Amino acid sequence: MDARTDPDGTVPPDPEPPLLVPPPAGGAGEPKRVEWAELFFDLVFVFAVTQVSALLHHDHSWAGAARALVVFVPVYWAWVGTSVHADTRDAERPAARVAVFAIGLCALFMALATPLAYGDRGLLFGASYCAARLLLAALMLGRRWWTLSPFSVAVVVSGPLLLAGGLVDDAGVRVLLWALAGATDLLTPRLLRSRLMGLRFDPGHMPERFGLFLLIAMGESVVATGAAAAAAPHLSAGLLGAVAAAFALVCALWWVYYHFAASAVQHALRTAAVQTDVVRQVLSYGHLAFIVAIIIVATGLHSVVGRPGEHLHPGTAALLVGGCALYLATFGYTRWRMFRKVAWTRLAAALVVLPLLPAAPHLPALATVALLALLVGVLNVVEFQVVQRRGGL
Repeated sequence: MDARTDPDGTVPPDPEPPLLVPPPAGGAGEPKRVEWAELFFDLVFVFAVTQVSALLHHDHSWAGAARALVVFVPVYWAWVGTSVHADTRDAERPAARVAVFAIGLCALFMALATPLAYGDRGLLFGASYCAARLLLAALMLGRRWWTLSPFSVAVVVSGPLLLAGGLVDDAGVRVLLWALAGATDLLTPRLLRSRLMGLRFDPGHMPERFGLFLLIAMGESVVATGAAAAAAPHLSAGLLGAVAAAFALVCALWWVYYHFAASAVQHALRTAAVQTDVVRQVLSYGHLAFIVAIIIVATGLHSVVGRPGEHLHPGTAALLVGGCALYLATFGYTRWRMFRKVAWTRLAAALVVLPLLPAAPHLPALATVALLALLVGVLNVVEFQVVQRRGGL
């Protein structure tokens, strides 16, 4: 992949890639837009993210976080597969739209099963995922169902593993089978890289799709904050201050991605020699970490807003501080994968945030959230000033 040139073909005087400068519009062909059917399909995942957040809120120990991740990966991967279909195929045909809606129904069943996925709804979760993967394979492969691809592997390996996990009664075995299924889904595109290298993606549509999913997760942060405040008997000054601090934190996290990084992803996909590498490494893997981090932060905010004056439980502090640190550190991974450059400012911000972890249980909840909002806000100001001076990071 050659990221040394600007989208217009000129070589910038600064050796750094134009990571933070939106590429100019234009190019060959009309860009693909996100269809109304895709946006309607995404509504299911608004509910799915809420359910995963609730599962994590119920048990945010390390084991609980692992179990929440295990059920989120299949939900996320069904969304990824549908987005790949919409980008590489004609998704506007009536038959394709009906199939996408059917996949949405499967995802809705998975979301309904999520709170008790490790209880008596495990079979519903596994069977719904199997059905979604069968529909995706039919959309992507048609009659060539025997073609070796991530979609056929999901039908014959990860789907049956999800189903088998739903059939067993032992919760430990279920977690193991589902974790193996998730690992299979995530690793298959890497193992089949040579077969996928020829795929071409729209450099505007695919990044926009993943940006929209991240926006869904950020919306969960706002909902979690508002729901916790609305449930309080009185809207005290401290509670309103906690809502304001939580909202400021979410806004700052939004700014880190959408003001700078979103255009960088589009540029990386547009200039990549092998687009599937960007789709796999940056969009599929990197955005999984982004979204998980925001869900973790949302769960922490829900616990904080209702008790702004109390000291944080260590688990809640880990959610808030750890989620922010993971979110910021992931930019180090995505920037390296896109441009082989180090995201110094964001990695430094992640390191600055981490010392709050041991300090947070000794501080009022409102103070912790306000400090996090301040630190992420300072990061945005610093990066803005760097862009003004150098034209890019």
